Amino acid sequence: MPLTIQPPPLPPRTFVIGDIHGCAATLRRLVEHLLRPLPTDRIYLLGDLIDRGPDSKGVLDFIFELRKRGLSVASIRGNHEEMCLQAGDDHYYLNLWAANGGLATLASFQADGPGDIPHRYREFLGSLPLYILLDDFVIVHAGLNFDMPNPFDDTSAMLWTRSTFVDRQRIGSRRLICGHTPVSLDRLKASLNNSKIMLDNGCVFGGLPEMGNLAALELHSMTLFLQPNLDL
Repeated sequence: MPLTIQPPPLPPRTFVIGDIHGCAATLRRLVEHLLRPLPTDRIYLLGDLIDRGPDSKGVLDFIFELRKRGLSVASIRGNHEEMCLQAGDDHYYLNLWAANGGLATLASFQADGPGDIPHRYREFLGSLPLYILLDDFVIVHAGLNFDMPNPFDDTSAMLWTRSTFVDRQRIGSRRLICGHTPVSLDRLKASLNNSKIMLDNGCVFGGLPEMGNLAALELHSMTLFLQPNLDL
């Protein structure tokens, strides 16, 4: 009887995906055709799941679908989720959100206002943490304020900062992985060697030069995956 030798199982992979901004078809293609995650893999999303693009509801539905399949998918909160959450109680945030792509999110839900978005989705957005600590990385939407005694005390910086400064000794020698600031493909690739990795290639800005990809980074191999926008 011939001996069957099974190939060794693939080591678990960890993927981090940049700002999606309502581009559900692009996200689905990236995950299902490029990443092809296994149940042993982990997927982290850098926030700004919603707004600007045409199908914010579809993005959240796909996340729920992946979890239902048994995949590990976690996201942090971006400034666009924060604006959406604040918009129901604060006219300033409502106007700010509307001016920054929130109307596209409402349209995807066929909603007149943020309060009309079904509870399941609002509850999910409200549950998103501001950062996730891994052994070698801090996953945070925008960055950290290293002028603070504790950089994790400045919640506004985690959502809004454009600073590229990182003091790795203050965060256990970790590197930051961030979205928030759209960067060219060249700048994104260069950041893979820096203390602040910047994974927002402006997927929703598909018509601009050197922009328009949804980026994913596998952390163990530092392999970069790029999916051009399919939603525009």
